Amino acid sequence: MTEKGLVDYFEKFLTKKSLFRNKIALQANYTPDNILHRDEQIQQLANILAPCLRGDKPSNIFIYGKTGTGKTLVAKHVSGQLTKIAEERDLPIKILYINCKLKKIADTEYRLVAQLAREFGTMIPPTGLPTDEVYNIFYRILEKENKEIILILDEIDQLIGKAGNDILYNLTRINAELKKTQITLVGISNDLMFTDHLDPRVKSSLSEEELVFPPYNALQIQKILKQRASESFRDDVLAQGVVEKCAAFAAREHGDARRALQLLRVAGELAEREGEEAIHLKHLDSAEEKIERDRIIDIITTQPKQYHATLYSVFSISQNKKEQIFTGEVYELYKKICKRTDLRPLTQRRISDILAEMDMLGIINAKVISKGRYGRTREISLSTTGAINQRIKKIIEDQLGFA
Repeated sequence: MTEKGLVDYFEKFLTKKSLFRNKIALQANYTPDNILHRDEQIQQLANILAPCLRGDKPSNIFIYGKTGTGKTLVAKHVSGQLTKIAEERDLPIKILYINCKLKKIADTEYRLVAQLAREFGTMIPPTGLPTDEVYNIFYRILEKENKEIILILDEIDQLIGKAGNDILYNLTRINAELKKTQITLVGISNDLMFTDHLDPRVKSSLSEEELVFPPYNALQIQKILKQRASESFRDDVLAQGVVEKCAAFAAREHGDARRALQLLRVAGELAEREGEEAIHLKHLDSAEEKIERDRIIDIITTQPKQYHATLYSVFSISQNKKEQIFTGEVYELYKKICKRTDLRPLTQRRISDILAEMDMLGIINAKVISKGRYGRTREISLSTTGAINQRIKKIIEDQLGFA
């Protein structure tokens, strides 16, 4: 396209009326005034955190649930209202939110504590000091604050995976060192088995309460989509059946409302690119295909080699076997691949955990079945089909050095 042609395109784009009224309402980080279908969880979290309003330390709490079940939304909503009341009444409460998935913020114990210090206005260099010294600086900051502090660690399992158990143990033990300030931990995780892998001394020091978020059903997702769509799109741009089909897609994917909102937003963007005046079912189908392809490929590309070796085993077996695949046969082939790639083999139990994580991410289906006195195993199948499988296999081969 020539320079003039590009300018003409942008000029035309600016004069055309958008299908969107407020696209932000479909973003994952948007918090609506009214959160649907989470009244019980909001009340439970409020009950646990409310003692801080009287100067008492609340219990530590762990929030579990699959992706897109409203965990972060509820935590931000409740903490936002707490902050509002604290400011209005001049109460000594401070709430910090950290997304542990963000690189260079929470990928090491040092960086997390340095980031927490920055939240209080004290700059600590990104590297260079002993970790003990960083903690000492943080202790001194907290004692000066003289406040009830609630620390929300979103995707806390990512932090433990990178930094280990010690970070949680040290954060829970801080209260024993402080006289004027107390910290309450709120951990948010997609992994329902997260605490099972913690060191016993860490579990003991946490003495946590648990709050589990169930998946949304299709009708609940429909209501959420209609609420957000009314804020996000102009009137009458959604064709009949779009919201219902979008909700059905998301309900099939473990009741993931976040995915439903993303699907609706991408469908709107694709309709706009095609110059349509409305969003139709065909745009939803195209959006689902695009999101699924991009999501799975992004996940697989960023996983470590142990994941690649495990997934390559599943792909290889599925090519030659029509019936279900079981953990044992995946593990046997995985060990051969490790030998070929100079990887140190993990235990079969750890490979079973990796398969469970892949199931949670939607890359495979791994159903736990009982074999009576022979224990339990996973019945495994691929959740992807067609051309995307060939593309995924090629990516894994490149990552493992098979190409």
